[in-house]
Amino acid sequence: MGKVTGFMEYERKNFVLQPVEERTRHYDEFISGLSDEEMQIQAARCMDCGVPFCHSNYGCPIANIIPQFNDLIYKDQWELAFRTLMSTNNFPEFTGRICPAPCESACVLGINDIPVNIKGIEYTIIEKAYEKGWMKPQIPKGQTGKSVGIVGSGPAGLAAAHQLNKAGHHITVYERDSRIGGLLRYGIPNFKLDKKKVVQRRIDMMKAEGIEFMTDAHIGVDIPVKTLQDRHDAIILTGGASQPRDLPIENRDAEGIYFAMQFLSQCNSRIEGEQVATEDEILATDKHVIVIGGGDTGSDCVGNSVRQGAASITQIELLPKPPLERDESMPWPTYPRLFKISSSQAEGCDMDFNVLSKSFIKDVSGKVTGINCVKIEWEGRGFTEIEGSNFVLKADLVLLAMGFLGPEQSGTLAELNLETDERSNVKTTNYQSSVEGVFAAGDMRRGQSLVVWAIHEGRECAREVDAYLTKHPSMLNAKDHSLYEHRG
Repeated sequence: MGKVTGFMEYERKNFVLQPVEERTRHYDEFISGLSDEEMQIQAARCMDCGVPFCHSNYGCPIANIIPQFNDLIYKDQWELAFRTLMSTNNFPEFTGRICPAPCESACVLGINDIPVNIKGIEYTIIEKAYEKGWMKPQIPKGQTGKSVGIVGSGPAGLAAAHQLNKAGHHITVYERDSRIGGLLRYGIPNFKLDKKKVVQRRIDMMKAEGIEFMTDAHIGVDIPVKTLQDRHDAIILTGGASQPRDLPIENRDAEGIYFAMQFLSQCNSRIEGEQVATEDEILATDKHVIVIGGGDTGSDCVGNSVRQGAASITQIELLPKPPLERDESMPWPTYPRLFKISSSQAEGCDMDFNVLSKSFIKDVSGKVTGINCVKIEWEGRGFTEIEGSNFVLKADLVLLAMGFLGPEQSGTLAELNLETDERSNVKTTNYQSSVEGVFAAGDMRRGQSLVVWAIHEGRECAREVDAYLTKHPSMLNAKDHSLYEHRG
């Protein structure tokens, strides 16, 4: 490492957030990066630790070569740092914004100090690459004559498309919505990931590389899967785990109760200028909003509700409040479940833990007006209700953000009659499903997870598809930054 004592000399410096009163007036990104000189100092904090857990399975699912690009930044070799980053990560502009950074939780420095600002360094590298023109279309130098159809344009599908296109295969990505991006486009709020400046910028580059995108193409519903099987030499299913967990309690049929993704997708569609029918609109404006679920999806609902001018926002969670620091159940370098206030939660919401929703309350017109709740006490994996702790939460809008159960079982999966595992995910061997030539990756295969894991899935699946098509071991995913330049 260029500065082996840097971790003892420099303190961590984070990006600057726009003040709450300013950023809640718009839906744009509100993070300001650091200068090149400041980022070089941050990179200098990377230790010569010998065994860097940051790019182990505990740290980075895609095995970013973090110590190397940190060292290159410290030495002011930004372009080589960019090449190194791109050798393992297809979309650092996404992960540099929305990844929870398990790499930082696994940083050796983090054992007894504040870890290296790896996420900030990654963000800075890729944005500089765009600014300097290093990030440009990589057009394959040759074609294999093989064709691959990818169903779903979320991070797993895009990663697979990017990898297989570099290998010289002809790629077509099918998306049932009107815009490309899947979860990136319709799930993650615009203020965390700008759709026009960031997502569309990358989609346009992939188009320039020769990848075809077909929107409004609902495979298994409007277009039979058989059509794709006849058209392509292989198919990859990357439709995600889009089946939401419901809350089937009394009065669930009340008007004003929605799944989180219904609300979030509308928010993003509206920002991009898509028309939402008035009778279908889900708006938090002047309403008492209850978000059920304490994870990132629930937090995203909070941020959008704040910007829409909700009268009040309360986020409730069935589980206990996480600890502030690691305990024996979360040993380093595993990713710890710690209590952190997200940027959206800091903008204004009440939070409550150990809350069980007993029933919804509705008025004579059928509209939700509240939730009957009770506090609970956990004992191991079970809980008991605390006697006398019942209370009512006022609600005009309830958003269910309790996670996802798996992929939709109708449509594509039903037509192909694919084998599934005990969690209803597509069952695979080396990413190939029970049907010859049909592969699966991402949340559809793995279950609900992080964007960085979806990218990993797409990359690994692409390698298996490449080997399947060429009948030779695949060179894809080799940890060689020159591969980004010459693999065709």
